[in-house]
Amino acid sequence: MDTRRILIADDHPLAREGLALAVRHAIPGAVISGVGTIAQAEALVARGRRFDLALLDLMLPDTHGFSGLLQLQFALPQVPVVIVTAREEPALARTARELGAAGFLRKSAPLDNLAEALRGIVAGKPVFSAGRICGDAGLVRERMAKLSPARRRVLFALADGRANKQIAQDLDVSEATVKAHLTAIFRLLGVHNRMQAMLALQPLLGETAQ
Repeated sequence: MDTRRILIADDHPLAREGLALAVRHAIPGAVISGVGTIAQAEALVARGRRFDLALLDLMLPDTHGFSGLLQLQFALPQVPVVIVTAREEPALARTARELGAAGFLRKSAPLDNLAEALRGIVAGKPVFSAGRICGDAGLVRERMAKLSPARRRVLFALADGRANKQIAQDLDVSEATVKAHLTAIFRLLGVHNRMQAMLALQPLLGETAQ
């Protein structure tokens, strides 16, 4: 059997180590890479690092709501991404499932339970809390998937509340380019301005998308 390569994205070293223990219990011989931010994860992918599974903390320093899940999914389109969080709200599990996560696990679960869930996910069996799916988040994600990588970067920067000038500086593009990207983003989302875009993104990015 080929060695499986696992990415763990969590900004707490002790949590990363705990998840690594669960991974080693579930997938003997797995090669594990740990990062503390989505930016670090994307940097590994940009350097050609390949992964078979990604475990993602829902609340990283450079994410809002489900933005980290979306960014990892776009960076690793063929890789199952599992949310592992300390948060307990059932609605989060429903939204994660709707957005195409491979699972939604809670850090409070015993090590053996986490390992069992990971074995199931590796075997192709998603693990989620039960609940009805509402539909809005999945629709927005489908539209986001149609954006180019450059426009998705602008969209995530917009969700952070950054002004056009700041987005241009951070992404090393002109303000005119940012405005052109925003026009295309608004058109695809079916909105006319920033406020409407933030409202459309709320199911994915939470209260920060305002």
